[in-house]
Amino acid sequence: MLVGMIDDDSALWSASDQDGTYPRPQLVRPAWTDLSGTWTFAFDDVDAGLGEGWHERRAFDRDILVPFPPESEASGVGDTAHHRVIWYSRSFGADDLDRAGHTEDTRLMLRFGAVDYRCRVWVDGHYAGGHEGGHTPFAFDVTDALAPGDAHTVVVRAEDDPHDIGQPRGKQDWREQPHVIWYHRTSGIWQPVWLEAVPALSTAGVRWTADPRTGLVTAGLELSAVPAEPVEVHVDLFYEGRPLGSVQTTVSDDEASLVIPVAALANGQAYEELLWSPEHPRLIDAEIRVGADRARSYLGIRTAHVARGRFFLNDRPYYVRSVLNQGYWPQSHLAAPSARALRDEAQLIKDLGFNATRVHQKFEDPRFLYWADRLGLLVWGEAPASFTFTPVAVERTVREWLDIVRRDFSHPSIVTWVPLNESWGVQHIATDTRMQHYARALVSLTKALDGTRPVVSNDGWEQVDTDIVAIHDYEADAVVVGDRYRTRAAIDELIGGVGPAGRILVLSGDVDDAPVMLTEFGGISYDVDSAADAWGYSSATSPSDFDARLSALMAAVHDSRALAGFCYTQLTDTLQETNGLVGADRTPKLALERLRAIMSGTE
Repeated sequence: MLVGMIDDDSALWSASDQDGTYPRPQLVRPAWTDLSGTWTFAFDDVDAGLGEGWHERRAFDRDILVPFPPESEASGVGDTAHHRVIWYSRSFGADDLDRAGHTEDTRLMLRFGAVDYRCRVWVDGHYAGGHEGGHTPFAFDVTDALAPGDAHTVVVRAEDDPHDIGQPRGKQDWREQPHVIWYHRTSGIWQPVWLEAVPALSTAGVRWTADPRTGLVTAGLELSAVPAEPVEVHVDLFYEGRPLGSVQTTVSDDEASLVIPVAALANGQAYEELLWSPEHPRLIDAEIRVGADRARSYLGIRTAHVARGRFFLNDRPYYVRSVLNQGYWPQSHLAAPSARALRDEAQLIKDLGFNATRVHQKFEDPRFLYWADRLGLLVWGEAPASFTFTPVAVERTVREWLDIVRRDFSHPSIVTWVPLNESWGVQHIATDTRMQHYARALVSLTKALDGTRPVVSNDGWEQVDTDIVAIHDYEADAVVVGDRYRTRAAIDELIGGVGPAGRILVLSGDVDDAPVMLTEFGGISYDVDSAADAWGYSSATSPSDFDARLSALMAAVHDSRALAGFCYTQLTDTLQETNGLVGADRTPKLALERLRAIMSGTE
């Protein structure tokens, strides 16, 4: 599919009102070329391709539909066996370059949303660059690699070792077939690939910080190069088409921090009319001009912090009603089956009565975060885990974590960071001080980069220096759950002793004032599709039984006077995990209105 994004000569266009297809929604330019679609493809099980010069080939022996992983049916390959090395090739021509806005005065960027896990890229036989990290974006300037003529070829070699448990992999199984809570792998290209032309000096990144308390918005700009001479930079803010604030300055470095006073925020009786929340997902549009470069962005003005046993949004206590979301589709695995599916997922979560989601063991596609921003959905950003504790695994995890905090910092929907989950990758953290230092370092490093959001150090148990005490408890008896979480005194007894999973909940840090949330619970299996090896933490046998179990459990949670929020497990059935509120095809297991009443506590 080839896309020309926006007519740059049109009236003022808005980054906050996209159609959801552009892969980098917070830094948008008028023209781009989507390279999704049919590529040629090959397995390289004996790793002969580099030695045999496969990077110079124009085609391989079979086709694949990008950006779907070869393990998935949507890719047209559907091979779930272990293949450590795979190759891709695709041609593009003059029309593609025109759609991308490329001229003799621009630089052509080849951008990738994500390739799992490691890759090398060639254009017209010239090496463009490499990247490591299965969930993070990267780009290469391929202008000088283009050969003369109108036909060009990009070749990608991807490497994803299923047996390398030091790779941050989340819930991707190391076995050939999924088992227990792990799923089919997602190898190679699994997010969009696109071409985009930019001036030689352009905005390479933007980091928005908005403080309604001071009335200031800060645009942290990263430029593509150090300017040869000082360059004028303009940033203009708009809300619903009307000017909100602007700043103009001259920049001589490749980084700049521009502070924009927003007069409307100074009105203490009216400033809330600009704040972002799930109930009022107001987005502020921005135009960024750096010399000849013009780009659009958006931001949300909101605060998120914890105090007095509560989570606060915009300085008001806010009860978090969240659902665990695996971000997995049977036909396309971790890749969304379409851009529209990402919007539908966010809308489904809201329709079910939730105001938040925890995307589990996955850095989600930025287009999902766009819809969370636009529709109004809080998101907990969680890292995919490795399954071993080694210097290499630590380095890989930290590198991807830094890249994602940088990538997603400006999304108002993200209100909490979760670098570790259930001690995955730090299995002996309760007794190994090295692992405790690592978890503590992740919290401190995250806060050094982002002081605007709470951090959960190790969601579930064995937490160090955590801002939120996040507890996982799959007790099926609603009476027991009610007794455990009805009062803070009962919860403090858990924190002071041994938690429900037989784990110490808090290893270190002062949590007397920290909010407590039940961040995994439920997991009631109701197998509507007769899945093989159907599995859940408890089981229902009929719609009425599922309703009774779910409503009793949720009533116990809603009855708590101490919990600051919850995250129910889980949104969808996922392969053998049949504990979703909806089936794998996103069909609700009870009437939508009934599920909404149960989950929101309005039944």
